[in-house]
Formats: sequence, C-alpha cells, structure tokens
Amino acid sequence: EHVVETFKTVPNTKITVFKDPAELLKSHPLLSAVARCSLSVPRHHPCVIRLEYTPPGEQVNATLLFSGKGVTYDTGGADVKAGGIMAGMSRDKCGAANIAGFILTASQLPGKNTRIVAELGLVRNSIGSDAYVSDEVVTSHAGVRVKVRNTDAEGRMVLADCLSHMRIEALKSVNPRLMTCATLTGHATRSVGRYSIALDNGPARSIALANSLAEVGERWGDPIEISKIRREDYKNASPKSSDHDVIQYSNMTTSREHQFAAAFLLVASGFDKHGIDSSE
Repeated sequence: EHVVETFKTVPNTKITVFKDPAELLKSHPLLSAVARCSLSVPRHHPCVIRLEYTPPGEQVNATLLFSGKGVTYDTGGADVKAGGIMAGMSRDKCGAANIAGFILTASQLPGKNTRIVAELGLVRNSIGSDAYVSDEVVTSHAGVRVKVRNTDAEGRMVLADCLSHMRIEALKSVNPRLMTCATLTGHATRSVGRYSIALDNGPARSIALANSLAEVGERWGDPIEISKIRREDYKNASPKSSDHDVIQYSNMTTSREHQFAAAFLLVASGFDKHGIDSSE
C-alpha cells in the first residue's frame, strides 16, 4: 500500500500490482510456494509489484532491470528460526525497498536516457500446517524443477521467478543490465561483516559491473565487497536425482553459501542459458 500510494503521482512511472493467488501460482510458482502458508490470513497475502520508469521525451539507450526480495517477515517457515534469531526479520524486505527507493530517486533526477523496470516479490514466510517443506519439488517460472532443502532459504525462491520475468524483459530491451537486490544469506555477513556483496555472472563480469558498483560505493562511503561465482558453486547446486534440476540449498556448502545462492538463482531463473557463450 505504501509503495502504491507513493508512486501513484510520480511522473513517468507505471506501477502494476499482481496479487491474485491463483494467477501468482502460475506466474510465480516458487514465490507462491513460500507464500502458501500465509494465505489463511488476508493481510499476509503475497503480491508482486512491477515498477517501470521511462525517461520523458528521450531516446532510451540503456535499460536497468531489477528483481527485489521483499520478504515482509521471515519466520524461517517449517525450518523455523529458533533460539531468538527471528528478531529483526521484519527487515528481510530491504532489497525490494531499496529498489523502490532507487526508482523514486531516478524519477526526480535529470534524464539519463535509461529505462528502469523492476519486479518486487512481497511475501511472508509463515509457519503452519500448510507451510512448504523440504523435499518438495516446485517448477519455477523458467520451467526448472527446484528441490526444496531448507524453507529458511526462501529469499532465493522469491527472487528466482522475478528474475525469470526480467530475463524475458531483457530479451526485448535496449542494452539491458540486470541486477538482483536482497538480504539473502547470513553467510554474507559472516564473510564480510556489515558490507554489501556484489557477484557477477559471466556477461556482467565482462563489463566489470561489480567493480563499477564497488567504485561508486567507495566514492559515496557505502563500500561493496566483490565475490565470485565458481564452477563448484554450480556443481554443488546440481541435481542429486532425476526428479529435479537444481537443489535450493545444501548443508555441504557452508563455506560458500552466498555463492551457492547466486548459482542457484542463475539456474532456477533460466539465466544460465544466457552466458557469455550465448547469442542472447
């Protein structure tokens, strides 16, 4: 409601809210699995917000595409956050909030010939009798069969479908650059402390996107650490049996958890088919 109210009078922007559970089940099946247990409480229902900004009267020469994690509250689901570690999980929506704020800021600045499109996945990861559980296999928007291994790794489930929709948007966009923004893993904090982490896939690394973000972060006093996805991260996410295409979480990757999450996202969203060796 706050995002809708904020953007309804913002010039050159368009906001669309998708909130019908039956439609979301088709368009965002992984997100819907996370949200399933929340459907018994109307005010906890999920939605996906699509924000679009088009610079006025200018030829578009670049497109920024975003997917944002907006977990409004994270109990951990069936793999519940026990022992007092649930406190603060109202902030698990900060990735989506940052993107909304970025687009609002962009709309107030002089034109940069850049179009911006974002999908924000807003969902509550609740615990109850209809919570999604480990060992479920859910087919993503990209048609990838995902095996759930930990319901507290819900952020990557939410992001993968939004990322897949932005993948399709990128194919018809001018000079697209795509980014995901999320409070995704505690491992990131254990790795670099309270700093943000940027990870590139192959095409992003070819234009030094993470390095560019880090340089800007240094100038503005908001440092970003650069991490890298390795081939073993994809191997760790690879299927362990014939009933799925990718695993969502692995207890065996504790030393590379945030890199694993990035590799999972690329596979589950279909982005692994668009590497530097792809024509698209």
